Amino acid sequence: MRLRFRSLESRIVTLFLVLIVAVQLIGLLVIQRGIDNNARLAISSELNNGTKVFTRLLEQNAQSLRFGARLLARDTAFVAAIGNNDESDRSTIVSALENSGARIKASLSMLISDERKITATTNPVQSMGLEKMALSLLDAAEAADGAIGIAIVDHRPFQIVAMPVKAPITIGWIVMTFPIDRQLANDMREVSSLHTTVLTRGQQGKWLQAGSTFVGPSAQTVVDQLQALGPTLPTLPFDITVETGQYSARLLSIGADDGQTASVLLARSIDEATAEYRRLERWLVGLTLGGIILSALAIVLTAKRIAQPISELVVTAKRLEQGDYKTPIDSAREDEIGHLAHAFDAMREGISKREQEIRRLAYWDTLTNLPNRAQFVLLLNDALLEAGRRGEALFVLMMDLDRFKHVNDVMGHSFGDALLRQVAGRLQLLLANRRQLSAQVARLGGDEFAVLLPAANIDAAQIMAAEILQVLETPLSLEDQMVDIGAGLGIAGYPEHADDGETLLSMAEVAMYTAKQRNDGAVVYDPGMDKSSAKSLSLLTELRNAAERNEFRLHVQPKISLQSGKVVGMEALVRWVHPERGNVFPDEFIPFAEQTGFIRVLTRWVMERSAELCRELASQGHHLKVSVNLSTRDLLDQDLPAKFAELLAQHKLTPGSFCLEITESAIMDDPVRAQHTLERLSDMGVDLSIDDFGTGYSSLAYLKRLPVNELKIDKSFVLNMEKDEGDTKIVRSTIDLGHNMGLRVVAEGIESEAVWRLLAELGCDQGQGYFMSRPIPADQMIVWLEKWRAPVSVTAPAEETEAG
Repeated sequence: MRLRFRSLESRIVTLFLVLIVAVQLIGLLVIQRGIDNNARLAISSELNNGTKVFTRLLEQNAQSLRFGARLLARDTAFVAAIGNNDESDRSTIVSALENSGARIKASLSMLISDERKITATTNPVQSMGLEKMALSLLDAAEAADGAIGIAIVDHRPFQIVAMPVKAPITIGWIVMTFPIDRQLANDMREVSSLHTTVLTRGQQGKWLQAGSTFVGPSAQTVVDQLQALGPTLPTLPFDITVETGQYSARLLSIGADDGQTASVLLARSIDEATAEYRRLERWLVGLTLGGIILSALAIVLTAKRIAQPISELVVTAKRLEQGDYKTPIDSAREDEIGHLAHAFDAMREGISKREQEIRRLAYWDTLTNLPNRAQFVLLLNDALLEAGRRGEALFVLMMDLDRFKHVNDVMGHSFGDALLRQVAGRLQLLLANRRQLSAQVARLGGDEFAVLLPAANIDAAQIMAAEILQVLETPLSLEDQMVDIGAGLGIAGYPEHADDGETLLSMAEVAMYTAKQRNDGAVVYDPGMDKSSAKSLSLLTELRNAAERNEFRLHVQPKISLQSGKVVGMEALVRWVHPERGNVFPDEFIPFAEQTGFIRVLTRWVMERSAELCRELASQGHHLKVSVNLSTRDLLDQDLPAKFAELLAQHKLTPGSFCLEITESAIMDDPVRAQHTLERLSDMGVDLSIDDFGTGYSSLAYLKRLPVNELKIDKSFVLNMEKDEGDTKIVRSTIDLGHNMGLRVVAEGIESEAVWRLLAELGCDQGQGYFMSRPIPADQMIVWLEKWRAPVSVTAPAEETEAG
């Protein structure tokens, strides 16, 4: 395209092109700067969260040490052995220290006498290095029933806990330690995306690493770069280079001992964290270039239009508006006006051809050159009039190809188009060979075809259907590929089934889908095929009547603390007692209630009955939190928080009396609206729980922003924990994830004491299942509570503790 700068067209193009390029480049620079800032903020947030997670890991280890030491300190046999102060009991004391330390994975267990001397230890060498720190904790441990500190031995940090042994006065102290080393760094790496390095720093300011997720020389590189920072420790994130990778790091101090300090360095790969941003930047550059190119084309076209003489444009446009496509537009000029005249003449011819094409496209399928659905309906209605005049029958055969979507996805759309053309050719050839001159084949859309058989009976229609299916079963050869393809075929006829085209076609379609569901080849329409619709309408009516006639019943399943065996809550469930069909299982009506929106009525009913039960139990001294399931439609109800607040006020209950359970899939249907509803409920003080956790596809990055208090592990992972190690790993990981996010973890599907014990060892907070109780009627809950007794293996430790 050649433009002269003095022409109006060239000036318009130049001006607007410069403006577009400038705006696009400025926008790109601003967006790139914003992307870089957001990436850095995201990395900083990850490091901040990482410090919290590592602190939580240290707290968990400390609590484990404190718990193990407390159990040993209150063991009657152990206390008796210390009190005897007999040399013959020395082996008993050491054995008890070793066993107790092994259970909680302590690296050292030792006993300090009331004279503040080490009298027994599982590691004499390490005890000497820790003796000073251990003795410094004894007074605090006696005053607060235990003390925890950080000790550094041989440049290696340890968590150390001291627990007094009383009978009833203090007769000694138990000291246990846990190494802060590579294992803890690996644990941190597993629960986050951060590299972790455990470091100590001596009085001379020299850094040494005690464990790192970096391998080999990389770990030393981290130490060297930290050493290069000098005596002043950075408080904000700083950059380091490991091999060829850039990392953003943060230093966390975890304790000091005798002039030495222990710290943890958390590092996040900048390259990994910004990979998605870099891809976005490349997309933005591509979009910017594409936008400039498209804008340039648009500007050129716009300039051409502006430069055209307005008067001739008006005259020519009016002529075309009147439908004068036959009169040619002549012009001998060679400038823009001449080009414009030639362009309008070409446009005239093009419009004329397109109008003809539009008329053809309205009634013909361009891919197969067969009549389309609109044309087929016209042909069918004409045939129906003729059949009614002559008193004849006619039939419609409708088919949908099998596996066509799979072929289209695997081989591509061009291959699928060629396949449809071959199918159309086979159908046309079949009708031609049978000399069915009055029969008509059409493509209704997609992979659906139809055949009209005038002046035919049911036998002829079924014979034709069988021949069509046989023709389609013969493999098709396309592009050196053999494709097997069949079809589901439905048959409907006049006057037996319908007397108008659209209805007859709809009935053939119903029969066709029935054939595909049954995998039955060809199926003749039967009115019974439409009964499912009537059944659905009847079920909705019965559900509404059930609410009015009080046919629903509230059942509850207790939720038990796995550590203490106490009943802490219950899950509310609905049952339907039908006057004629008896008990209707929830699986038969809950999904339908979801589809129709009746689930909101059910939810309101369950909440009302649950509130009544909660108030009744409280009056009997049983303060239990009741869990109620919310559906997708409930979450999308923006008035739900207000309705719930009204319910609580009516029954004089606090929001803490309820825990509302939602599934991952319900949240992800509309995350924005769901989060808004959940945040309002959480602000009221209601506990929120993620039900069936692990079976959905929600993003953890999104999930952590939800104001939830509880995770419920789906029973599919719990049922086979004893036999399936993979399920045990999933449950352990889910428990750790929930606790790291500060959530209560509940397991469903506990059906044996062994599973209870295993879940308790893994740290699961609560559980429910058939081992404790099946769902029971709400009016039997008080009786059940009075009879409930936890297994002896659960209650015994608690009783021993109280006795000690």
